[in-house]
Amino acid sequence: MTPEPAPTPADPEAWNAYLAEGNATQPRKRVAADLLLRDGEGRVLLVNPTYKPGWDLPGGMAEANEPPEETVVRELREELGLEVVVRGLLVVDWVAPHGPWDDQIAFVFDGGTVDGVEQLTPHDDELSEARFVGVAEAGALVRGRMRRRLAEAVRAAREGRAVYLHDGSVCP
Repeated sequence: MTPEPAPTPADPEAWNAYLAEGNATQPRKRVAADLLLRDGEGRVLLVNPTYKPGWDLPGGMAEANEPPEETVVRELREELGLEVVVRGLLVVDWVAPHGPWDDQIAFVFDGGTVDGVEQLTPHDDELSEARFVGVAEAGALVRGRMRRRLAEAVRAAREGRAVYLHDGSVCP
């Protein structure tokens, strides 16, 4: 028995049903979007999440059909009351499946430099604290993969070029 041929785009309803069936069977990726935001002294903004150990870059998980650059703007507005402008892409990191989690694509965007932001107060229960810290201190506060991702984001901002990582490490 030979399979039925795929409908053609000439029949839009059948074509869309065919594409929707294929789409329903495709894997889904979790998408995270973070922001590298610095102050006038070159310190980076970190947040202390309440739902996991260690500090993190500000940002979060994308909602369904939300572009990553909009995710990071929304997350900073919701969690810290900050209105930020995304100034470009610094890092794309493919994170392998780990523990109960499937794989993930993590973006780090450049938020540039802000002045006059001395005291940041979290606006929801997901964060206990937010503060600007020196790059060396930031490296000591974040964990494992995020430590490597942060270092690469700082380097990418300095060099003016984005980098692609696997689990926080530069690909050969």
